Amino acid sequence: MEKVVNMSHWRRKLVLWMVMVIQLSLFLSVFSTEIHARKFLKDNHINTNDVRLHISDRLVVIDNGLVEVTIENPSGYLIGIKYKKIQNVLERRNHNSNRGYSNFLEYWDIVWDGNSYDKLETKHVEVITQTNDIVELSFTKTWNSKNHGKTIPLNIQKRYIVRRGISGVYMYGIFERQEDFPKAHMYQIRIAFKLKEDKFRFMALSDTIQRVMPRSEDRVKGHSKPLDFKEAVLLTNPSNPKLKGEVDDKYQYSTENKDNKLNGWISDHDSVGFWIMTPSNEFRTGGPHKQDLTSHVGPTALSMFVSTHYTGTEIDTFYKEGEAWKKVFGPVLIYLNSASSKDDDHRKIMWNDAKRQLSEEIESWPYNFTRSEDFPHSQQRGQVNGQLLVQDRYMDKQLMQAKSAFVGLAPPGEADSWQKEGKGYQFWTQTDEIGRFNIKNVRPGVYNLYAWVHGFIGSYKLDPDIIIQPGNKIELDTLIYDPPRNGPTLWEIGIPDRTAAEFFIPEPYPQYVNSITNDGADKFRQYGLWDRYSDIYRDSDLVYTVGTSNYSKDWFFAHVPRKIGDDRYRPTTWQIKYNLQDVNNRGTYTLQMAIAAASFAEVEVRFNDPNSDRPHFTTKRIGYDNAVPRHGIHGLYRLYSIEVPGYRFRKGSNIIYLTQTRSDNSFEAVMYDYIRLEGPNSLNN
Repeated sequence: MEKVVNMSHWRRKLVLWMVMVIQLSLFLSVFSTEIHARKFLKDNHINTNDVRLHISDRLVVIDNGLVEVTIENPSGYLIGIKYKKIQNVLERRNHNSNRGYSNFLEYWDIVWDGNSYDKLETKHVEVITQTNDIVELSFTKTWNSKNHGKTIPLNIQKRYIVRRGISGVYMYGIFERQEDFPKAHMYQIRIAFKLKEDKFRFMALSDTIQRVMPRSEDRVKGHSKPLDFKEAVLLTNPSNPKLKGEVDDKYQYSTENKDNKLNGWISDHDSVGFWIMTPSNEFRTGGPHKQDLTSHVGPTALSMFVSTHYTGTEIDTFYKEGEAWKKVFGPVLIYLNSASSKDDDHRKIMWNDAKRQLSEEIESWPYNFTRSEDFPHSQQRGQVNGQLLVQDRYMDKQLMQAKSAFVGLAPPGEADSWQKEGKGYQFWTQTDEIGRFNIKNVRPGVYNLYAWVHGFIGSYKLDPDIIIQPGNKIELDTLIYDPPRNGPTLWEIGIPDRTAAEFFIPEPYPQYVNSITNDGADKFRQYGLWDRYSDIYRDSDLVYTVGTSNYSKDWFFAHVPRKIGDDRYRPTTWQIKYNLQDVNNRGTYTLQMAIAAASFAEVEVRFNDPNSDRPHFTTKRIGYDNAVPRHGIHGLYRLYSIEVPGYRFRKGSNIIYLTQTRSDNSFEAVMYDYIRLEGPNSLNN
């Protein structure tokens, strides 16, 4: 009996031992798997930390384990971004300022009613969302009539979002005017960042526009020489000797809205990148081709929403007394990344990673994690599909496909009003090879559909309003664009593309070169090209002979005044010489003159008589876009269809005289897009 008891005891021991072995094995397996999982997450820069929020009387801190974002309470100023070993990527100046933490240089601002600046200091903070995965905060201020003339008449919400696993912070603003608010101009709305100057020296805007930049101190007296346009300086004694003799001008780094999606800076010492990502242009003004600032010396990084750059005050930024308005600007993502300092190509690694992240943001638009009823998610938006064809019977008797045409929805107006529209939302796309288009994720509202087609003058507008409702999908009939045309082409100069890029752009002065903008595509960005006209056409003005001259070599990109001395200029008259084999004296000819930019200019047109007191046509004074000194290749588009009676022409040799009459300074100029002379109508109706 005793032996049986002992055997049972050992069996129980054996079973317990086996259970312990199995448990240990499972534990080691799980432990090993967890180690590998943690290593995988680390190797692939995947973060699983919760998003944490701490609010005190003076500070609000959001931390997701990748970035720590600090915002002043209740002003809403973003005063700190901690990333990797950099305690704060933002610059701090005026350490003895009485404003406390607000001397960190990040700010929203609005330029209003002249040169008044409002940095949108708020009064309250509200937690909109707080979970382990996301925190969204709203910093608010309600306008009070007691502050009339002191602060911008707007109700303000500045929103910040930090998400799990994203090394950055999303920012957007919701601005509102109510019916009892006074009138106001709002010329500029933006977010500006000043980064630590001792760290961020390398700027990147595109695959080709990347460079080590001067420091802000390099632009001051003793280190630089001011040039004719106030933002431009010649670096004479920069901190980096390699930059000596180069021009620095923030406008050399401007780009069109459609291309202005990513810009930023790299700290080589820390192998850290700071990037502004704009996944959508729906909240920007002036359409896809409006140009605006990006990054520049500071180091400064900008997210521009509204400005008068390259349009002047022709863009609509005026709000009447009692005019209600509400708009969401953003969200944009402030993204930080890093690479191993051991990598020789760390800049390339960070740039490519930033492009990868931008692609993810674009794919995710419109974001579904925002918590504002003013920012509709995808299912709350609509879309418009269709096809655009072109009918120009003088070019082709058949309908032509509108390849790569720009098609968009914008607030109702005239055919080209979208390029001056400064208050609403716009949604643009390009057609495919057969002219089909799909405009997705359109906010509910009332719009007109607009388009322009490369290779054809003028603009298209679909007359009926398009009303977008949540979730609807509008299928349009085939749209036919009839571009302006009164007769057959007798001759033409240029390409109808709304720019002057195809014309002759001279080599810059050797003493005024910016090396990064010296390749063909960006050559027009060089400083001082306007004065090259007086060097090249030293003794007489430009003469273009149809059939002999080449517009890429013989047509100067800008019609500027002639420089005749220090700060002295005179008007210039260009000639277009051509032959007509026959003339219909009773017919009507048409000169189609498309202008790509104009700055305080006037073009007078005369036919065969340069000395006539009155021109046959004048544009009168046009334009405020300053595209010439700001290194743009276009500004606002204008088209003039000038009818000319046949008796103005001669059989054989003819000359058209184009006089740019304004000459107070070298920047009063026009850029032509395209010029075409049409004969009388020869088609049967």
